[in-house]
Amino acid sequence: MRQRGIIAMAIVGISVIALAGCSSSSTATSTTLGSQTLVGTFRLTPGSDTGSVASGSYFQMISPGGTIANGPFFSNPDSSAANKSYTLLTPGTDGGFITGAYQPNPNPPFDASGNALAAAITQPTKFTAIEFGLSTNPTDLLTGKSTPVPTISVKDGKLSGQVEAWTASWNKLDFNQGTPKPDGTSPGLTAPVTGTYNSSSHDFVIVWASQVVGGPFNGFTGSWHLQGTFTPKK
Repeated sequence: MRQRGIIAMAIVGISVIALAGCSSSSTATSTTLGSQTLVGTFRLTPGSDTGSVASGSYFQMISPGGTIANGPFFSNPDSSAANKSYTLLTPGTDGGFITGAYQPNPNPPFDASGNALAAAITQPTKFTAIEFGLSTNPTDLLTGKSTPVPTISVKDGKLSGQVEAWTASWNKLDFNQGTPKPDGTSPGLTAPVTGTYNSSSHDFVIVWASQVVGGPFNGFTGSWHLQGTFTPKK
């Protein structure tokens, strides 16, 4: 009986050591992979400017033949910024941009004058006399292709992800402004999601570019700069 008790205790001890080893290995793997998906709301800091450059959340339109860094940029006469190449954005009813879920276009999407009514991500913003709105939709409003929910991940403080579903609606027209495009391509100056994230303060900056395909702004490129604080989904 004494011998059997000693053997049983030895087996238990070996099992505990084995489980501890598995747990340690799992943690190491997670650390090695290092990437964390951020699901929640990227709450936007309103755009502002100092007279020459903007901060916070804003949008620029790059003219055909230009570059993301140097433009030339389309001038929005209705911008509240001193530098009219910046269109400043104000948080909408959801406080900003949500990952892991859609923020679809409302029905109806426009008023009689063509002003967009989408107001969840940002408040409708005037662009050349007509307000545009932002939404994310399971079906791309321009091509009819299915789009996944937006995803943003962080690794070592650097952000990546996809925003295929990102749509700007203006003057009774819809423009896909996602990256990559719903067909998986990245035409022209279309550039992937990049940015930074502070895991302590939850402060973030997200940037990307998306070339317009078709319509009155064909060949122009939207350059997006979102800044604020991330709130995880509970």
